[in-house]
Amino acid sequence: MSKLIPLQQAVDMTTLYRTEKENILAPAYKGSNILAICETFSRADIDYLLAEADCQQLRIYYGMDASLKVHAIIVGVNSKDEDILPGQQAKTTGGGAGIAEEATRCPDICPPGSGLNGG
Repeated sequence: MSKLIPLQQAVDMTTLYRTEKENILAPAYKGSNILAICETFSRADIDYLLAEADCQQLRIYYGMDASLKVHAIIVGVNSKDEDILPGQQAKTTGGGAGIAEEATRCPDICPPGSGLNGG
């Protein structure tokens, strides 16, 4: 089960990630922004996922696009710890289940600086 963490722990973890993310890549992929610093999802997309019938949690998967850039993919999770996927469960609002991915990815489009992103 997830837990809330103190800001300083989050700052330490994101700082270490930014410092080391290029070091874990094979040399051919360094400097190509394959690993994002962050991704920003819309409130509407998150609300849509949370409104799914029996949505108890959100799960983040990591996927890769054709240019080999890693992206977060978010799905709702039901009380049985199952992914809520399109075509498998109807939403209480009358639509189908959703998958969120089309986020604003940094880099290339980065948010204003904060302790979490090195700004």
